[in-house]
Amino acid sequence: MKLFSYWRSTSSFRVQVALNLKGLTYDIVPVNLLTMEQRSQSYKTINPAMGVPTLELDNGQLLTQSLAIIRWLDTVYAHPPLLPKDPFEAARVEAAAQVIAMEIHAVNNLRVLTYLKTQLKQTDAVKLDWMFHWMKEGLTAFQQLVSPSGKFCFGDAPGLADICLAGQLINARRWGCDLSSFGRLVDIDAACRNIEAFRAALPISRQKQNW
Repeated sequence: MKLFSYWRSTSSFRVQVALNLKGLTYDIVPVNLLTMEQRSQSYKTINPAMGVPTLELDNGQLLTQSLAIIRWLDTVYAHPPLLPKDPFEAARVEAAAQVIAMEIHAVNNLRVLTYLKTQLKQTDAVKLDWMFHWMKEGLTAFQQLVSPSGKFCFGDAPGLADICLAGQLINARRWGCDLSSFGRLVDIDAACRNIEAFRAALPISRQKQNW
């Protein structure tokens, strides 16, 4: 398989962690978001949404959107599971994951921040205020949705919610967001970073692989 990725993309981080946890072999194909490579005609034929990640399967089929890719991986490669078998519990995990993927990341990604700065002429200070607002609001909700105790978000093994959380806290720390109110989430993230599948997908590791 091939993972089209940008080294600092936390949505790509999610998929790479899932692939690592499943023990799957894949190659990384770098897509430089800063030079707008994702908007090239050649890449648009691969991913019409002009984003990363894209996962090319062994048979050449293409999957996009990190949560959809991870669900496919969890269906085809069942071990270790990233979602509970019980439908209700699986829905709880997905709901928490979507808070990060759809309510924090979606409004704080590169294309949104670029539009704020270049088209709406907002300052860097306004951009940071925007980001911190959505991070703190989303993380507050996420912290209430996960289990109040335990090593990971929902049990003793990392799953979809933990993958999304670890990616989001990379961004939070990168931009200097105050995490003092999110002790439970910081502890979960620390447990995730003790796992090689997560460490290998961190930006410093991915930078070496991508460029």
